[in-house]
Amino acid sequence: VQLQASGGGSVQAGGSLRLSCAASGSIFSIRSMGWYRQAPGKERELVALITNGGSTNYADSVKGRFTISRDNAKNTVYLQMNNLKPEDTAVYYCYTNAIGTATFRALDFWGKGTQVTVSS
Repeated sequence: VQLQASGGGSVQAGGSLRLSCAASGSIFSIRSMGWYRQAPGKERELVALITNGGSTNYADSVKGRFTISRDNAKNTVYLQMNNLKPEDTAVYYCYTNAIGTATFRALDFWGKGTQVTVSS
């Protein structure tokens, strides 16, 4: 299973960005999809997660500003980020827990990361 993310970039505080991530490869089924982020000198943290049933989970710091959604037919997850703040600056990693046809086991997969920079 491979994850390809896009949509990162630089924006001023208060601006918006939309991240996309598509899963491809030998996929049997995708369970949860989501986004984590890692700022310099900090540990990777959960940003938002969505299950295949549509249930969502957000970090407290992004609630009300970020919205996660997914298109199951396209194996794609989106993160709409509004009212961005300088503290949102980080590398954002796409994540999925999926069952591939190679092992038929539920495993975690990660994308390479996309940089989001918010200037004040």
